[in-house]
Amino acid sequence: MTSTYLDSIVAFHRRRASSDSRDARSLLEAASKTAATRGFRDSLVNNDHLSVIAEIKRRSPSKGDLAIDLDPGELAKSYLVGGASCLSVLTDEPHFGGSVSDLLLAKAAVTLPVLRKDFTVDIRDVCDARLMGADCALVIVAALSIAEVTSFIEVAHGLAMDVLAEVHDEKELEIAINAGASLIGVNQRDLETFVVDHERAVRMGAAMPKDVVSVAESGVRGRDDALALRDAGYNAVLVGEHLVMAPDPARALAELLV
Repeated sequence: MTSTYLDSIVAFHRRRASSDSRDARSLLEAASKTAATRGFRDSLVNNDHLSVIAEIKRRSPSKGDLAIDLDPGELAKSYLVGGASCLSVLTDEPHFGGSVSDLLLAKAAVTLPVLRKDFTVDIRDVCDARLMGADCALVIVAALSIAEVTSFIEVAHGLAMDVLAEVHDEKELEIAINAGASLIGVNQRDLETFVVDHERAVRMGAAMPKDVVSVAESGVRGRDDALALRDAGYNAVLVGEHLVMAPDPARALAELLV
């Protein structure tokens, strides 16, 4: 099988996790004592329009710098003005230029729920997400074993935190559902070619169970894409590049509220 950009990034995070000497049980105990979450999944439902998870993203492995000097707090405020339901904040520094500081600053600036967008490969990553104030953690099914997906979702839910389970095909969707995922994102970007496949999202949208909150990720370029994804049955879209590179992020976001 061809090695993908995801493989190398996940390998990096697994190496880092293997050298983490912190006690998982102690972290779990500390994470269980944090302040109440803001209800990430709940913020995406019962809207009269397609919900938007607006992402704070400085760079990407495929395109390089996007908005490397952005101000997380100010951008979060712009997203709130534009009508975002939730935020997504990259905390991976080596590959995306993000940081825990970006998440802390964004969350402090607004009342929106926040997803920690990073590569969860260890129980301690789930705890860290809760300890830094995230309301939702990302679990990428393609990067993990079935046992890991199940365990990470269970631990997160035990900490009153939501999980966005990211899938790319029907097999991964089945794994996510069986693991107890109730918030599922479909990444439209091919892991090998980086090409966005809009037909993938349409196909996968039809396969979603009715009780799942569905999110289309990657490659949303404007109102027409938002309309197509809404019509395909999605509850929300997660948008980063299109917003961080827009001259007026609030206006660009408002145009997605179809």
